[in-house]
Formats: sequence, C-alpha cells, structure tokens
Amino acid sequence: MAERRVKIDVPSLARVEGEGALHLKIEQGKLQHLQFKIYEPPRFFEMFLEGRHYSEVPDIVARICGICPVAYQVSAVNALESLFQVKTTPWINQMRRLLYLGEWLQSHSLHVHLLALPDYFGYNTVLELAGEHPEEVRRGFALQDSGNRIMRLLGGRSVHPVGIKVGGFHKAPSHKDVAELLSFLEEMLPQAVQMTEWIASVPIPDQTQEFNSVALVDSNYSVEKGRLLSSSGLDINEVQYEDYFEETQCPHSTALWSNLRGKDYLVGPLARLNLNHQALPEFLQKLLVKLGNPFPSQNMFHSMLARGVEICFALHEAISILKQYELPERSYVDVDVKAGSGCGWSEAPRGLLWHRYKVSKEGLIEEAKIVPPTSQNQARIEQDLHWSLAQIGLDQPDEVLRLHSEKVIRNYDPCISCATHFLKLTTERSS
Repeated sequence: MAERRVKIDVPSLARVEGEGALHLKIEQGKLQHLQFKIYEPPRFFEMFLEGRHYSEVPDIVARICGICPVAYQVSAVNALESLFQVKTTPWINQMRRLLYLGEWLQSHSLHVHLLALPDYFGYNTVLELAGEHPEEVRRGFALQDSGNRIMRLLGGRSVHPVGIKVGGFHKAPSHKDVAELLSFLEEMLPQAVQMTEWIASVPIPDQTQEFNSVALVDSNYSVEKGRLLSSSGLDINEVQYEDYFEETQCPHSTALWSNLRGKDYLVGPLARLNLNHQALPEFLQKLLVKLGNPFPSQNMFHSMLARGVEICFALHEAISILKQYELPERSYVDVDVKAGSGCGWSEAPRGLLWHRYKVSKEGLIEEAKIVPPTSQNQARIEQDLHWSLAQIGLDQPDEVLRLHSEKVIRNYDPCISCATHFLKLTTERSS
C-alpha cells in the first residue's frame, strides 16, 4: 500500500478556542506518525507578571482566557494568600465558590451546545443543530446565561470579571440582586436535569481505554480547592506539584507538555467525576442511577455527559449558597505581605490549573509559573488520537479520519491559547 498522509490544520479545528493542527502519517495501513500541534505564538503572560505588584495579578491573569478567567483569578489568589497566610472568612470562601460555579455553568453550556453536540448529530455548526432541536439549543443558551449572571453578580461583568482581589472581593452584592438571581437559578435547575437526560440519550462511540484521571478531591465536590488525587493512587498538596509533574518542550508544539512521572494523564470534567462522583448531592446520585451509573468511566466520550452532570451540580450548589446569603461587614480581609513563594490551584472548567509565584518583600512578583489544563491534556489527546483512530480503522477515507479526529480533540474542550508558553532560553557560550 502506498504511503498516505492525512493533515488536519487550522480550518478543521474551527470549533475550539485557539489554533491547532493535527498531522498523521500512515504507511501500509498503519499509523507511523501523529502530531497534535499547538502553534499559536507565545503570549508571555508569566513574563508580564514579573515586576508587577501582587494586587494586580488577579486582573492580569484574567486576560489569559475569556472563557475561564475566574479559574485563573482563583488559582492566583489561592497561591498568593497561601504565601501571605491570609485567613479568609466563610463568606469569602462561599462567594468564590459561587463565582467559580458561574464559570463552570457558562463554559460547560457553551461547550456542550456550540462545540460538542453538533459532532454527535453530524452537523458543522450549532445553527444546523438548532434547526432540528431548537428548544434544546435555546435551553442551552439560557443555562449559559445563568453562569454569566452569577459572574456579573460577583465579578461586575461576565467577561474578565474584576470583583476578586487578594484577600476577598472588592464589594458584596445586595440582597435584592441575590434574590433576583436565586429566582432565575431555581427555574433553570429542572431544565438542566432535562438537558442531562437528553445528553445521556445521544449515542456515543463505545470506546473504552486506559487513562489516569487526575483531579482535586475534597469532602464537597471539588471546585476551588482540595488535595490532588489520581486514579493511580496519587495524593498530594499544591506545594508538592512539581515533585510529581514535569513540563517539557515538544518540538512540534508551542505549548509545553505536562506528564505525571513520565506518563500522560487526564484532567477535566470526566476526571473530576471519576474521582468525585460519590460527593455529588443525593438528587444527582439518583439521576446517575437512572442513567445507568456510567461513572467512573474509561470512555472519553462520556466527557460531554460529565459536563451535563456538573451543570446540574453547579446550579444546585449555587442555589444552596444563595439561599444562605447574608451581607458581610466587610467583603475582604487585610493582607500582610511576606516575601517567598506560594502555590495554588483550582479546577478550571477544563481541569486542573496550577500557579506558583515568587514575591519580594515589597510585594512585587519576581517569578510566575502557570500550568493550564490544555497543556496538561495535550499528551493525553495525542494518545487518545492514536488509540481512537486505530479503533475506527486507518483504511477509512481521509474525510472520515478528519471528522473523527476533530470529535476526539473537541471532546477535551481544549483552550489552545491558554496552553502556549515561551520556551525558557539557556545559552551555552565558548570562546
């Protein structure tokens, strides 16, 4: 059989955030070479932070991503507050969790309805999907709006919110605004359950594979804090992260790759549900029984259903928090600056997001390191493509391989822009 090459580049990955490409080399019916490429230019955010005052960090890192800015803000303040030994109040902790839940809602709803579902119905865009399922798409937009409303309540706006500060929030929302939002969220929860049942009815490829799930775990379903666990037995805190995880430069990608003791791993909603499903509220436990108890799952295509379950959880949790809302005396606590390094993490919609900052005694950032979910999933995506393409058969027409590869990549909801880093330069000189 003559050599056949299949290349998937930018236009083929239009329904993901950022720019990426896939290159396949097939010889005699066998996959000899596969490269998932992220080739956006470096964005230098870690360098932008150097020399800036710690108080500027939440607003700067929010600009890394327009879809999950809260994740960057919360991981950043977690890192800085751990260094400064800040003791936040229960009100601050609950409001940060609420704000984060809003981001999960808007991001998951966007991915499920605009990016993922068209793949499972054979459509190119959500507009085609809306022609067949108009009410379901309208419901999806309403669920996304519920997340945007939460983010506006606490962040001032839904895109690049500005409400968070190191030590708490700049201001507290009024009882009137909270009551209006609570009423809307209570209306949306039954619709979220209906959406999840609909997602569960959509046929998915029956493809199970081996992968290592990695996610934060806490007594409550983890969102903004927890210990890092894996299905292979890992159990660490945020300071230990670099003892186990390593970033490496891949020659064909501008994104750094992460590995756990030399191996790929999965972060994101499926990994979270695999490790946290027992922490879900009772009504979701019953829903999962009704849906056949699919979790924990080794089928990557259950990621879309995992997002549906997390949408239900986020609404339920947000409602519970808002029902107990009381106006605090202050929306923040004072911060005493200390020199040193601090680490923090949280669960972005796409998975684990880890930050480390070195701060001077004057409160200036001397060094920053940010490890986003997409760079952590990149090696896993490549392994999934290797395995999944072999399952459908490499003798398929190029168009079939292209469409299936797109579905696999989009299933991870990769935020490609967030994954791009600048390669650290080391110079060796001789005379």
